[in-house]
Amino acid sequence: MDNNASWLESMRHSAAHVMAEAVLRLFPDAKFGIGPAIEDGFYYDFDLPRPLTPDDLPAIEDSMRTIIAENKPFVRRDLSKKDARALFGEQPYKLELLDELPDEEVSVYTHGVFTDLCRGPHVDSAAQIVAYKLVRTAGAYWRGDESRPMLQRIYGVAFDSEEALQQHLEKLAEAAKRDHRKLGKELDLFSIHDEIGPGLVCWHPNGAMVRQIIEDFWKSEHHKRGYGIVYTPHVGKLEQWKQSGHWEFYRENLYSPMDVDGQQYLLKPMNCLGHILIFKSRLRSYRELPIRMAELGTVYRYERGGVLYGLTRVRGFTQDDAHIFCRQDQIQAEVASVVQLAQFMMHTFGFEEYKLVLATRPDKYAGTPDVWEHATSALVAALDVLGLEYEVDSGGGAFYGPKIDVKLADAMGRDWQGPTIQVDFNLPQRFDVCYIGDDGCEHLVTMIHRTVLGSMERFFACLVEHYGGAFPVWLSPIQARVIPIADRHVEYAVRVSEKLTRSGLRADVDVRSERMGSKIRDAQMAKVPYMLVVGDKEIESEGVSVRLRSGEDTGSCTIEEVRIRIQSSVDSRS
Repeated sequence: MDNNASWLESMRHSAAHVMAEAVLRLFPDAKFGIGPAIEDGFYYDFDLPRPLTPDDLPAIEDSMRTIIAENKPFVRRDLSKKDARALFGEQPYKLELLDELPDEEVSVYTHGVFTDLCRGPHVDSAAQIVAYKLVRTAGAYWRGDESRPMLQRIYGVAFDSEEALQQHLEKLAEAAKRDHRKLGKELDLFSIHDEIGPGLVCWHPNGAMVRQIIEDFWKSEHHKRGYGIVYTPHVGKLEQWKQSGHWEFYRENLYSPMDVDGQQYLLKPMNCLGHILIFKSRLRSYRELPIRMAELGTVYRYERGGVLYGLTRVRGFTQDDAHIFCRQDQIQAEVASVVQLAQFMMHTFGFEEYKLVLATRPDKYAGTPDVWEHATSALVAALDVLGLEYEVDSGGGAFYGPKIDVKLADAMGRDWQGPTIQVDFNLPQRFDVCYIGDDGCEHLVTMIHRTVLGSMERFFACLVEHYGGAFPVWLSPIQARVIPIADRHVEYAVRVSEKLTRSGLRADVDVRSERMGSKIRDAQMAKVPYMLVVGDKEIESEGVSVRLRSGEDTGSCTIEEVRIRIQSSVDSRS
């Protein structure tokens, strides 16, 4: 961390303390959770006598300004645990934290009337907090545990200048416009209903059309690269998930087993075990390897209610999953090929910026250290042969193997989890997944787990926010909307739409008895790329008047000319 980043973190941490002091002045009976610095800002969790409202944030900010103007220093003291317990006797959350600290001496920081259990560091005085803004409130379970009290979290942002703060606030405003949850409703893409269950997605026709286009393209590209498309059941006997290690290492994210004919079954959290069983359904020769299986497989994982978020954190999702069964001497080439496929997919969908992260052995893992070292070396070799730079996430691997994660950068520079590539020697050992070598003996295969988009739900959310809902023409659920000026033009409008539809394009007609201007505005709000206005003049010339969702009027042309124009955009995926 450079000096400026370190100072910013200290300043943001200090801003959290000032905010807590402001809350204490407004709510003298407040109970305090934790208040760390985070990327771009800070937050603090409070147990308050009443729920916060939007009107409370300006009042807290006003109190913060008063405190900062007083320009008091942040003063550190070291206390024994006994003295600290006496100091925080009326603060149950602080007492709980104290009980978990191993040292018998702890540090506290005092600023004004507020004292906090804190390691620091802080800036010297409050006057150094120069540019900040409270942005929102949220509920947060204490320690992230749904069985514990729900606290009220206040988020703020803080920067080293007003200019940087304003730039960030503008970015937040733009992010709010692009929020996939907001656009999902406005563009009629998807919905999530408590009647079905939190974190379970219903895809509407518009969203389902975009998803179908993505999936059809995905299948086509995988067929070209020698993958066999497979389908596996959504449930399976619990025993296989115990054998795989998922039950041991991943149990908190699995649903409770269900009893079927006296045996326990589990909603599948992964697709890999079905692919293993397909591979093992007959003897395999070394000459057949690598064998590549791909599946758009829906899986189910339990996520706590407090972390569910639109399409990005759900309980049921579809992975563009694939598993490559290969010999050890094929690992480097196969991993490199997957990286290249991932790069091609990202480029096609409009993501030009991304970073690669090598995630290594976590604290809880299956297998032996030497197996992990061998798998990690294989990933490194593949990245090196492609000449790609990467970061290292120490301890960030899955329990059964190291991985390469690809983080996509969207139009606003925000990172999204994208493709993942994992080398796995552990599951082949657990399930005795073998092939017959050229020596006539059995040898364990190496498995490569990989996705090149990630989950369809998260990737779709990423696409929505990247494009602000204005999908490129090839992905747009409706590529052209024909807009008749008056009722007498509807029949011709329908003929235009049908001609485009028969040619393979996606077109509809706005037959409502609304003014043309309203229909055009509604089509623009729906992010339809092409609006084809038809009236007496167009009927006479058998043409259309073309407007774009950008507001540009490109003039009149024949139906065939506009068809070719739209088809060209589709073919080029521009």
